[in-house]
Amino acid sequence: MIDIGTNSTRLLIADVEGNQVDEIYRESRVTRLGRGVDYSGQLSGEGIEAVCGTIAEYLPLIHGEEAREVMVIATSAVRDAENGDAFVAELRERFDLRCRVIDGDQEANYTYLGTTAGRRADETLLVIDIGGGSTEMIVGRGPDPAFHTSLQAGVVRHTERILTGDPPTSAELEALAKDIDKLVQASLEGIDIPTVDRAIAVAGTPSSLAAIDLELVPYDPKAVEGHRLPLRTVQWWLSRLASMPLEERKQVPGLHPDRAQAIVAGVVILIEIMRKFDLLEIEVSEHDILYGCAISVAASAG
Repeated sequence: MIDIGTNSTRLLIADVEGNQVDEIYRESRVTRLGRGVDYSGQLSGEGIEAVCGTIAEYLPLIHGEEAREVMVIATSAVRDAENGDAFVAELRERFDLRCRVIDGDQEANYTYLGTTAGRRADETLLVIDIGGGSTEMIVGRGPDPAFHTSLQAGVVRHTERILTGDPPTSAELEALAKDIDKLVQASLEGIDIPTVDRAIAVAGTPSSLAAIDLELVPYDPKAVEGHRLPLRTVQWWLSRLASMPLEERKQVPGLHPDRAQAIVAGVVILIEIMRKFDLLEIEVSEHDILYGCAISVAASAG
């Protein structure tokens, strides 16, 4: 399973039985495919080569494990870019890979499936997936989501749009928070959202925050899984991270240097969603869209 996102390209090799996903190998690399898409409408040659170089290194791992099914998906950056189809064609020609460009609804459904697999069915869950170009919010109880929305809000998109200072200014941070609040408010207008029993946050921002909070060097996914972050802790880390220049932020224990540039925007997005849903804490999970796609592929393969 390869997930080509706006900010990173990720790999999951796993054995899947029903809704049980047993990881064999997992890796994530920041490839920044979506850099500049918000302004130019084009995937950059540099971003495309970064993704292709990463995939070229992933494929021997996939073949070495003799994977029976390989699924490749692309999300927000490829959806939005005028040359997205050309990029998909290049993947087919260079690697003989059929890449599916999924829409926001599909992204939300796969994420919810992966996050909720194996969990109790008697809780109303909010799943928050903060990506590079879009953010998904999914509410459900049991196997099927009751409501989901895909926001045009992401760590790459909003860093490029608003957070241009180094470090970002208080005015930029306030403008970002207001923009995210407006987008979240609009997405929930007219929707009767049930009371949420538990909120689970996935993807790079929450997992990085958990690693920072735990001072994980090196990164340990088992320690990150299930780590709880109170709102006050998330706010404290925003204050710390936003006050640092980029080069200082790259030295923070637990934060991968490649994620240092976009982490502040991601934390702002997370805080605004937590406020909107009156959440006192979130639970961090690595069981995300990769898990959902793996479960879906295994079910289709029979």
